[in-house]
Amino acid sequence: MKTLDIKLMQQALRLAAKGTYTTAPNPNVGCVIAHQGRVVGQGWHQRAGQAHAEVLALAQAGAQACGATAYVTLEPCSHTGKTPPCADALIVAGVKRVVVAMQDPNPLVAGKGLEKLAQQGIEVECGILSAQARALNLGFIQRMEQGRPFVRVKLGMSLDGRTAMASGESQWITAEAARRDVQFLRAGSSAILTGVDTVIADNPSMNVRLSSDELGITGAVRQPLRVVVDSRLRTPLDAKIITLPGQCWLVTGEQAIRQTSHDRGYLKVVKTRQGHIDLTALMRLLADAQINLLHVEAGSHLCGALLQAQLVDEMILYVAPVIMGDDARGLFSLPGLTKMQDRIPLSLSEVRNVGHDLRIRARVSNRI
Repeated sequence: MKTLDIKLMQQALRLAAKGTYTTAPNPNVGCVIAHQGRVVGQGWHQRAGQAHAEVLALAQAGAQACGATAYVTLEPCSHTGKTPPCADALIVAGVKRVVVAMQDPNPLVAGKGLEKLAQQGIEVECGILSAQARALNLGFIQRMEQGRPFVRVKLGMSLDGRTAMASGESQWITAEAARRDVQFLRAGSSAILTGVDTVIADNPSMNVRLSSDELGITGAVRQPLRVVVDSRLRTPLDAKIITLPGQCWLVTGEQAIRQTSHDRGYLKVVKTRQGHIDLTALMRLLADAQINLLHVEAGSHLCGALLQAQLVDEMILYVAPVIMGDDARGLFSLPGLTKMQDRIPLSLSEVRNVGHDLRIRARVSNRI
């Protein structure tokens, strides 16, 4: 692996990351065009429906793209969607070599773009910094490979693992810096999930309250889809989560929808099990709606149910330096964990301070 290839792919990855808050449901992709080791063009996919990274980089490179090397963080597409195939654009531009971080998991592409380039005599290399490229598109990749979104659960807790007082009072455990940090997590999500009990108790907005300047983007701030798990349709008609700008779903069961005064336009029916929403079926519904990354802010019962259904991929925990005591509420409702072998193992990937609080990022591992 050449040092120059790594350096320029790193640059392409940094470009791809600029699309974190704007590209959904498309993946984040960056492209660098280099001629004799000198960068002559670069670009990143900025919004769904707009030009792809390769097209923007080629436009900047112009005639200098002929005989150049293209560094792309994701395999160039070979099919016509909302935009023409990027593989064709690279061929027409006359690039000599294409270096790709990873193959596209989309079955419409999945190796076909690389094959098309190779058939035209273009030198193709794939796999440079692939782990970093996957990390940029965890949701998109999981939706393509497993048919469900990447599920991230956000929790704010005390040092003794409590999320609310016995009365339900929970505002605010963590400080302002942590709450602001959560806004960036929301902005990078395709959808935000909560439960009806949280809606009734807190009347949350569950929206993004950052400006374009704060996110470092141009154009309007994209509001993620807001989703409420509500098997008996108890969500108040005037709840903020419904009435604020942006799209909201109330996910309920067939029985509850028969008699309701709610606007049926935002109701989604999912099968139930023992009176509760089938969460696996909900994940399929979200994947069908092109939801890549699902951000969860919910109470202990819904978070526990997601964890027990093995649907949680990552947790982000904000730990405040306070003690709330035995009567306060815990993180997860997890009945049935009685032995050490029942433990749910986590793999810590990040621990850092956010203001006065601690932020822990952990991936959920397989059972011990």
